[in-house]
Amino acid sequence: MSKNKKTVIILLVIVALMIVVPLFALKGAEFGGSDDAGSEMISEIQGEEYEPWFTPVLETALGGELPGEIESLIFCVQTGIGVGIVAFVMGRLVERKKWQDKLEQPETKKA
Repeated sequence: MSKNKKTVIILLVIVALMIVVPLFALKGAEFGGSDDAGSEMISEIQGEEYEPWFTPVLETALGGELPGEIESLIFCVQTGIGVGIVAFVMGRLVERKKWQDKLEQPETKKA
């Protein structure tokens, strides 16, 4: 196995551990965010008669609310994926423009 391949595998394992370890290390942690603040404000305005339309999928699957750090992690991963896609598309467009410009220019041969 080449040195680069080992490095990539080690880095992927580290990234996977960075994602999984907080899930188990932060059980029972309580962190507030804008969702909680919004719920409190709705309760103040509507009173006790307000009922949410649905419950979040992860909360029902895991049987409780996710800690704020995990929600932030999921949001950051989603953002990273989006930025990666946008950067890839922009890079492809720039390279395509360079190749089109190169093909359109007449070739000059040195004698």
